[in-house]
Amino acid sequence: MDWLSDIQELSYLAAAALFIIGLKKLGSPATARQGNRLAAVGMLVAIVVTLLDRQIVSFPAILVAMMVGGVIGAIAAYRVEMTSMPQMVGLLNGLGGAASASVAVGEFLRLVTTGEPLSPSILLTILLGVLIGGITLTGSLVAFAKLQGLIPGSPVLFPLQQVVNGALVIGFLGLSSYLFVDANQLSLFWGLTAIAAVLGILMVIPIGGADMPVVVSLLNSLSGLAASAAGFVVGNSMLIIAGALVGASGLILTQIMCKAMNRSLLSVLFSGFGSGQTGGSGSSGTTGSGSKAVRTLDSEEGAMMLGYAKSVVIVPGYGMAVAQAQHSVKELADQLERLGVDVKYAIHPVAGRMPGHMNVLLAEANVPYPQLKDMDDINPEFERVDVALVIGANDVVNPAARTNAGSPIYGMPILDVDRAHHTIVIKRSMSPGFAGIENDLFYKDKTMMMFGGAKDVLNQLVTEVKQL
Repeated sequence: MDWLSDIQELSYLAAAALFIIGLKKLGSPATARQGNRLAAVGMLVAIVVTLLDRQIVSFPAILVAMMVGGVIGAIAAYRVEMTSMPQMVGLLNGLGGAASASVAVGEFLRLVTTGEPLSPSILLTILLGVLIGGITLTGSLVAFAKLQGLIPGSPVLFPLQQVVNGALVIGFLGLSSYLFVDANQLSLFWGLTAIAAVLGILMVIPIGGADMPVVVSLLNSLSGLAASAAGFVVGNSMLIIAGALVGASGLILTQIMCKAMNRSLLSVLFSGFGSGQTGGSGSSGTTGSGSKAVRTLDSEEGAMMLGYAKSVVIVPGYGMAVAQAQHSVKELADQLERLGVDVKYAIHPVAGRMPGHMNVLLAEANVPYPQLKDMDDINPEFERVDVALVIGANDVVNPAARTNAGSPIYGMPILDVDRAHHTIVIKRSMSPGFAGIENDLFYKDKTMMMFGGAKDVLNQLVTEVKQL
């Protein structure tokens, strides 16, 4: 009946509005949870309305699948540590790509086996779904493996790598044309599916850990585009809209990440950034590269410097995430505030392994949102800051980005911690960051190093500050 169709479309419109409002609210840490809830309600509306569609074949099968998926999702939500969120996001991107590719494959097989006409427009959307979905699936799995440490996080390069990738793309496009002539070539279709899967692997393995925030956001965008293509395949407007929103927002976030690194998306995908190993390798922390020396201090001296400061800016990095030290950071900040110290947090857009990684961790530790400052807001204040406390951050605080034209990170916007009156760096060793280069900050006259795991060092500082 027409009125049922009208209700369905109006419900989809309401769900789309909730998605858009939810995305808007996700732009601020203070409203992110509310935005997530609104988007979840929109998705619930979309799912319920779709299930009421008379084209549904088997409600029991769908309900069983939803129950199994819901149980797995709930267990993952409760058990996965916040420090593992980048891996979780990468895996979810891959599952989104797999779902979209499965829809495209299933529709192709249905049309071919039933003998229904396969129009060029439907075949085109099926091929796009297979291509984008396949790349998203295997690319996300590689990103997950890199983030989880299952494979090396450094770029994996081999001769003629980009030539091979280009040949695979051209091969996919060329072989696809044969399907427009004869769509019954199932072996060719499975071959195209395999090419898409291989492309996803080869596109991500040459990308290093320093670029993981960009990769995660790009794969998120691709998962949305794959979902949108699946929407065209099955003729579902809600899937088209939701996929387009995810694709657009992911692409915007990718551009923001690239801007934060002062690099183009092409250089991220094809340069093998981070493959060099030019930094120092000292492990004791007493000397750096060559004759350059660093200054160290113990927990008592560090506590005195922090406790008697008027202002402290904490700069979290991936080292804090690895050590799961966000709660120790919050405890130290509470003790400093007890002494009257003004405490703020400086957040670099690409600190960590995914966009917003540091915000997520600090939110888990109940750090007040107003204390979280973006790079553009906090940089003008560093010259008036008594102590900048860097916890596990490396490339995002390296002054070489401003001064060394020969550095691979030259031109990348950084947090200007070297302009504070004093800088304390908590780090395990003098090893380089993901970019594979030495950090000039460590050798500055105003920089003091505290070597050790972030959580252990912070707990020592907390103990000493309590005695002030």
